[in-house]
Amino acid sequence: MDKRNGKTPLCRGFSFNLNYAYEALVFPGAIRKGLRRYNMKSLFSPGLGVALPMAVMLSGTAFAGDTAEAKIVRAMSAAPEAISAKATIMDSDGSILREGSNGWTCMPDTMPGDDAPMCNDALWMKMMMAVGSQADFQADGIGISYMLQGDIGAGVSNATPYHPDPKNAEDYTETGPHLMIIVPREMLEGITDDPNSGGPYVMWGDTPYAHIMVPIADEE
Repeated sequence: MDKRNGKTPLCRGFSFNLNYAYEALVFPGAIRKGLRRYNMKSLFSPGLGVALPMAVMLSGTAFAGDTAEAKIVRAMSAAPEAISAKATIMDSDGSILREGSNGWTCMPDTMPGDDAPMCNDALWMKMMMAVGSQADFQADGIGISYMLQGDIGAGVSNATPYHPDPKNAEDYTETGPHLMIIVPREMLEGITDDPNSGGPYVMWGDTPYAHIMVPIADEE
């Protein structure tokens, strides 16, 4: 059941400190100087809907075995080199591993330690912040996210990002290499929401965070 009243802690959400992550993109100099408006306690409070397991909250140490270089390589593998070579690389905790120059942001994981990297344009980053805070979101353009390594083993409910136990959801969905595309809602009309259709499908269609999933590899 999709509970978006701000009272139910979520066990599944985007992996990193979303508000800090957004500020790191918009105000990188301020972040480097430690001028942060938010702290970990407030950002991961149940009221914001991004209460994650303790292992996630302590991701800075839980996955310390990965070097920064390894994380950068994995993050870059999510998108074509033409995009990832000049993208900002952001770690799961919102820290910047490498500054970029092309407006894209690549991350080594979707959830800390899941090895499901993604590369997002600015509109996708904006939507991810909205998901993390359960804020309203309305697409005013086209947003692109690459996940060329797929998310096998790290999928979600196809109906909602707020399922309390997505891996046991009836509509649990995981996809091999794919693109994710945000479009104005009227452009979703006529696209199936069936992940097994063999082509593009809509994820989170009844939420403000609806987007098109586009598988780009043949199923084995």
